[in-house]
Amino acid sequence: MAGRKAIRNPLLRPFIFACGWLSVVLGVLGIFLPVLPTTPFLLLAAACFLRTSPRFYHWLIHHPRLGKYVIYYLDGKGIPRKAKVYTLLTLWATMSLTMLLVDSQIVRIILPLIGLSVSIYILRLPTLVLKHSLPDNPVNNNKQ
Repeated sequence: MAGRKAIRNPLLRPFIFACGWLSVVLGVLGIFLPVLPTTPFLLLAAACFLRTSPRFYHWLIHHPRLGKYVIYYLDGKGIPRKAKVYTLLTLWATMSLTMLLVDSQIVRIILPLIGLSVSIYILRLPTLVLKHSLPDNPVNNNKQ
């Protein structure tokens, strides 16, 4: 947090703060909806809060459910495979739709280049393997 650059602009600060909360809402929805990615939205929220509200940044990274998504990424452990897949699907779906709707040759050239760059970055991130606790199997407990 020491190296963070707080946003001081009185017009931009509330906008970035609101984007942080919108990202939290979308990230939480992503836990339940298979179309929305959780991790990228929570990372965006953390970045927004880091520059606008240390209180909400700390709330997010210490949250018992949401904080793990941010911390895994920040610690270099990566993001879950599911998050990678959803992120890439959402990225390419929205960019494809934009390229169909926008009548600009420059957009049709630049968007795929941006998408390719972001895709390479996401694919190069470590894939976090989440270990789910399995209930104790009484059959295995009896073997000694």
